[in-house]
Amino acid sequence: MGCLTPGQSRAARALLKWSQVRLGAKCNLSEASIRTFENGDRIPTADELLRIRQALQAGGAVFLPQEEMRPAEEMVGSGAPVRFTDLSEGEAGIIGNSEM
Repeated sequence: MGCLTPGQSRAARALLKWSQVRLGAKCNLSEASIRTFENGDRIPTADELLRIRQALQAGGAVFLPQEEMRPAEEMVGSGAPVRFTDLSEGEAGIIGNSEM
């Protein structure tokens, strides 16, 4: 399991329609801890990062290794169906993961 970046956390929360307060509650961290991480002001401990990632995954976010990600232009040009939707509570989304 790779590292979780602040941008991935923000994107996963957006897909899940979760506030920083809600994510914090799901992983037993304060809103301030989530906010300072997502703003790039603080790097959480390895345990905290794992709890954040696990909470997002439990909510339905899927993190893919960077090599499995394809640019949107490539997906559209391939004829593969591409649909951007507004995810509701409990629906899954995909977030890229850059392995560091």
